[in-house]
Formats: sequence, structure tokens, C-alpha cells
Amino acid sequence: MAHHRSDVLAHAVALLDAHGLAALTMRRLGAELGVQPSAIYHHFPSKQALLAAVADEILARGARPRTAAAWPDRLREVCSELRHAMLGCTDGADVVATVWAFGLGAAAPVVELEKVLTDADVPAELVPVASRALVHYVFGHAFEEQTARQAVSLGAVDRSLESLPDFDLGLDLVVDGLRARLAGS
Repeated sequence: MAHHRSDVLAHAVALLDAHGLAALTMRRLGAELGVQPSAIYHHFPSKQALLAAVADEILARGARPRTAAAWPDRLREVCSELRHAMLGCTDGADVVATVWAFGLGAAAPVVELEKVLTDADVPAELVPVASRALVHYVFGHAFEEQTARQAVSLGAVDRSLESLPDFDLGLDLVVDGLRARLAGS
């Protein structure tokens, strides 16, 4: 039975969510789809290309409508959506952050943050720095939260999840810092 690219991608995301990143191999994906691993390469030329598509799919599945008008609130919406999307899939933070860091995909949140900042008349030289500061905060927080939750659920660590830092408060600190920088210039 021939599989379409969308079928392979959907199964890859399901495999990731069910078993984690370590289980997402071309061999296992092919076996679960009933094809040779080489058949996967018809749709994705490399595992990196597959992971890039998986990361973009994780982000697409987490998309939410935008309602905020003021730029600080728009930044918060983008950052919160990114966090929720990554936390919505096992090892989602690891996949999305890695794909983005390698320049293979998962760029939509950064592009959107840059647009919000540009629309807010943030000086051009600060736009890439501010957008990356925001996305790095979200990646780091989501990775810590996801890792802690998985370790606790497996009984690997005895940690209270209440000890995780407050995401919204931390995000407010970053946004407030940007706002103060802009007010001072």
C-alpha cells in the first residue's frame, strides 16, 4: 500500500508522541507503515528533513487564533502558542528547538515575533535580538518543563512539578525588559 507524504508525517508525529524522539527512526517508521525504510526517503530525503516536517507539524497543530492588539500582548500570544505546541507532543520541545537551531525549519514563530516587533517600531537592529531572546526563553522553559514532567511520570526523579518556574511571569520579565529598553531610547 502506497503512503502519501501526509500519511508518513502523521505517523511520524504519532510515533514521536507515543514513544519519544529516540524511537523515531526511519527503520521503525517504515516497519510501522509496512514499508522498507527506503520508501520513507521518497517523501523525505533525510531524517533531518523528516524531523523538520515533524517540527513544523507540531507548530501547525498548536496554532491558535490571534486576538491581542497591543504589541506586548501579541508577543505573549506567539510565545504562549509556541510553548503549548511544543508541550503538546512528547519531546516536542527538543524536536522544535533542535530543528530551529539547525536552520531546518520551525521558523514560523520567529518570523511572527519579528513582524510583531517591526510593527511596533522596534529599531531594526534590536528585532532579531529581541525575537531570539523571546524564543530562547520559550525553548528553554518548555524543554525544562517537558523533561521534568517526563522524568517524574517515569519515576526517574522525585521532584515537585510546582518547583517549575512560572512561565508567564518569566515571559513578562523579558517583555518588560524590552519595553523598558525602548522607553529609554
